[in-house]
Amino acid sequence: MIKLFVSVTFVIALMGLVAYGQTSSSSTTTATGTNGTTETTTTTTESTGTVTDFTPGQMMVLRTEAGEPMRYKFGKTVTYVTSDGKVVEASKIRKDSKVRVHYIKQGDDMLVDKVIVTDRD
Repeated sequence: MIKLFVSVTFVIALMGLVAYGQTSSSSTTTATGTNGTTETTTTTTESTGTVTDFTPGQMMVLRTEAGEPMRYKFGKTVTYVTSDGKVVEASKIRKDSKVRVHYIKQGDDMLVDKVIVTDRD
């Protein structure tokens, strides 16, 4: 019975660690129908991790639990917010900050448009 309890506890903890570094995506497709209606396509992708390198307005590198560090470039406009939606300055983001980024994949680049700081000093 104790072995079962320890095994279940370990599996739950492991699932939490793996889920932390996951990437999620959602998309909508644009198409023009025969009756002239247009539908819009938008792809939003998110990734969560810890900042290992950051140059405001240029790039960010995140360490994720899922594997290799991920390098992101910044789009023309980037919004920096806290997890409760308050806008913050880019200077508030430091090495070892935990963040979630919204980005669009464009060729080989991942262009960030929003950085959500999930922890702050």
